[in-house]
Amino acid sequence: MGMFVFLPLVLPLTAWPIAKLAERHLHPRTASRLLTALAAVMAGCSTVCLGLLMVVGTAQLPGNPLPDGWSDPEVREAVPYDEVAGRVAIPALLAVVVACGMTLWRHGRVRRRAHRALAGLPGTSVAVLPDDVPYAYALPGAGGQDRVVVTTALLSCLDSAERRALFAHERAHLLARHHRFLLAVQLAARANPFLRPLRTAVSYTTERWADEEAAQLVGSRRTVACAIGKAALVSRGTPAVTLAGVAAPGPVPRRVAALLGPAPAVRSRPPSVFTAVGLAVWSAAVGTLVSAMSSANSAVTMVLILHAATPL
Repeated sequence: MGMFVFLPLVLPLTAWPIAKLAERHLHPRTASRLLTALAAVMAGCSTVCLGLLMVVGTAQLPGNPLPDGWSDPEVREAVPYDEVAGRVAIPALLAVVVACGMTLWRHGRVRRRAHRALAGLPGTSVAVLPDDVPYAYALPGAGGQDRVVVTTALLSCLDSAERRALFAHERAHLLARHHRFLLAVQLAARANPFLRPLRTAVSYTTERWADEEAAQLVGSRRTVACAIGKAALVSRGTPAVTLAGVAAPGPVPRRVAALLGPAPAVRSRPPSVFTAVGLAVWSAAVGTLVSAMSSANSAVTMVLILHAATPL
């Protein structure tokens, strides 16, 4: 196992350049899926390796409930710097579990509060709130009860074409289940802080994905750009970062500039590694593969060592 047990913990350092390349050179739909998958795999692999290190560290503590053989020198030799790494992994893994649990709890609380706020309104796909604060967001629901929530204050700032663009943008969030992408990268960033650039990138690419879907449906990229610009100027964003919206926090000027330019191309085959697009795709693929192989190798090796050290 050796130093390979630490590799999945530091490989997420490559997330920043991969995220920058992907969000600039890939289609937003492709970038969102690629970066979310990369974040999920790398977070899972780093958590597995933390768990392996925690086993070594826990086995060294006096009075632990683990088999005595798990604290043998032969087991500890499988992990470099076992005394430090093993004991540091214990609070680190507990912190990961608590942070991810809190993220899931906050996500569920926000959605429950949003649904309770709409309880007295008709069960239509669009909920218009009589509110002086301008905002709009996509609210996923159970059993297909997805809704677009918008306030009268925001609707009064847009003309009819821009309103269609706004509704098309929010419905694109719901149809593509962007809240799942956002939740996945948030959990990944909690599991490994090195993955935070991917969380930021996916927040941007999912908005760009919805922008492009809205532009295709409305038939005017400029109309969608105007709706986003106006909404960003008057809106306070969404009630929580777990809810996607037309004026969600992020680089709105970049989104508007992208809509005023040509539509991004959708590639039907893997790009060459010698292009910026190919470098992003293949770097993500290689990083994911190496991380998965390292964590799998470490897990299998540790299981074999612990099995051999455990008396029958």
